[in-house]
Amino acid sequence: MAQVKICGLREPEHVTAALDAGARYLGFVFFPKSPRALSVAQAAELAGMVPAGIARVGLFVNPGDALLETVLAEVPLDLIQLHGGESPQRVTEIKSRFGLPVMKAVGIATQEDLPQLIDYGTVADMLLVDAKPPKDAVLPGGNGLAFDWRLLVGRRWLKPWLLAGGLTPANVAEAIRLTKAPGVDVSSGVETAPGQKDSGLIRDFIAAAKEAP
Repeated sequence: MAQVKICGLREPEHVTAALDAGARYLGFVFFPKSPRALSVAQAAELAGMVPAGIARVGLFVNPGDALLETVLAEVPLDLIQLHGGESPQRVTEIKSRFGLPVMKAVGIATQEDLPQLIDYGTVADMLLVDAKPPKDAVLPGGNGLAFDWRLLVGRRWLKPWLLAGGLTPANVAEAIRLTKAPGVDVSSGVETAPGQKDSGLIRDFIAAAKEAP
């Protein structure tokens, strides 16, 4: 059964909905340009609601050490998600300095993008296989775009990975069936507007992912 990450949570009611439905990862965004961004204080409150055994994930985009230090001093994160242009060397630096596992997001559009998954798989603890954002996109993820999942058929990597990009309650089961993804990540696919999560959609998404063959 695929594990589910609900990313971009901002309200206690949506954290509760995700937990009750069986999410294994809850994501909090620390990227000011995102409509899902929240303050350190907000994130600390929400992270405090999460019981042991459920991973609290902080999403960062090309973060400096100062930002990571500020967030980690107040928010009990279990996993750092890097969603920018961080190099494999930077991934290694962050792991070493902060002592937390790192999940690296890699944008995929064509077969030429796949070797990055091997490169980052040697240094990151987990991989997030996401749709490559358009060149003019403000956000590196959470754009509601999917890529051709057939690119992943029959492929395996050294590290655990989550599939992201354009997933919704309507298509997540098919995505899992086709790619054999061990986990999935959703943000915009459980929203009624950018940054506005919906508890019903969260429940529907997790139920569909759990029922995937």
